[in-house]
Amino acid sequence: MTGPSPRDDIRAMSGYHSPQVEVAVRLNTNESPFPPPTAWVEELAAVAGRTAWNRYPDREATGLRAVIASRHGVEPGNIFVANGSNEVLQTIMLAYGGAGRTVATFEPTYQMYAQIARVTGATVVSGERRDDHTLDAREVRRVVSEHSPSITMLCNPNNPTGTVEPRANLEALLGATDALVVVDEAYAEFSEWSAVPMVNQHPNLVVTRTFSKTLSLAALRVGYAIAPAAVVEALSVAVLPYHLDAFKQAATMAALGHVAEMNERVAVICSERRRIEEGLGALGLEVFPSGANFVLFRTDDAPAVWNGLLAEGVLVRDCSGWDRLAGCLRVTVGSGEENGIFLGALGRVLAGVRG
Repeated sequence: MTGPSPRDDIRAMSGYHSPQVEVAVRLNTNESPFPPPTAWVEELAAVAGRTAWNRYPDREATGLRAVIASRHGVEPGNIFVANGSNEVLQTIMLAYGGAGRTVATFEPTYQMYAQIARVTGATVVSGERRDDHTLDAREVRRVVSEHSPSITMLCNPNNPTGTVEPRANLEALLGATDALVVVDEAYAEFSEWSAVPMVNQHPNLVVTRTFSKTLSLAALRVGYAIAPAAVVEALSVAVLPYHLDAFKQAATMAALGHVAEMNERVAVICSERRRIEEGLGALGLEVFPSGANFVLFRTDDAPAVWNGLLAEGVLVRDCSGWDRLAGCLRVTVGSGEENGIFLGALGRVLAGVRG
């Protein structure tokens, strides 16, 4: 007797894969190199003590949504909160995608867009980016005209390339479709501009954010969307009830009391990003401009370099198998010490690979 079989399309997929091996310097997952503020960690005992553990959480996350809304100058009804930005994206796909609908991406970009879309039953279509990894307005119009996607995904700054999309390209996309456009701003704090002020001008625009990067809360898993109220209402129908636990809501509200300290860290990370870019250039590598907390670069033998770095105790992301990213590796900006170790190790590895 055999066990049950999953859907055929699920069986044909593989899960999200980013190697997690024990190394001294982990620079492959775009986390913050800094722990959360000590004062916030010390607050958590009091947060836990105030939590009514025998009661369901506030299903609407009323307090947390109000705090987030005040940060962006919108109403609480424009905020949807979930367990990390990936659950936000999944809920969007459930509400506006699904069987019989199409989700558009522009490659190369974050792999989970297509993964989540397919898991929720949608068909995925992909347009291509220019050689500089920005969108091409003609390609945008082609994809929208040929496929009429229900959702079009745009990552800004783009992962894994770090590209900051010109505002005009988003405006071209919004002008080409009345269907939902989702701008994933997981790295917005490191970037030059944000689409958040445009939400009130476009009834089909959603901007998603995360607290994993700048607030150093990757382990807490909290993300949110800024969207028209009608979209938030639809997401509230699609998401499971009581999906965001009470402790997480209260802990995130407490963390938002330490934003000033977090913003100081953003400046440090941006400075270290420039250091990495200059160091990679000095090693004779092609470096792609980044507006995020990581840098994409191209080398002659990416797998050999990746393995060489791993042997040196440094883990980066191998993107060389992705569409249009042959020879590319991506490094997260770490602490000053970690970045120094990475650059030193990369110099030694390249010397060996180049013979």
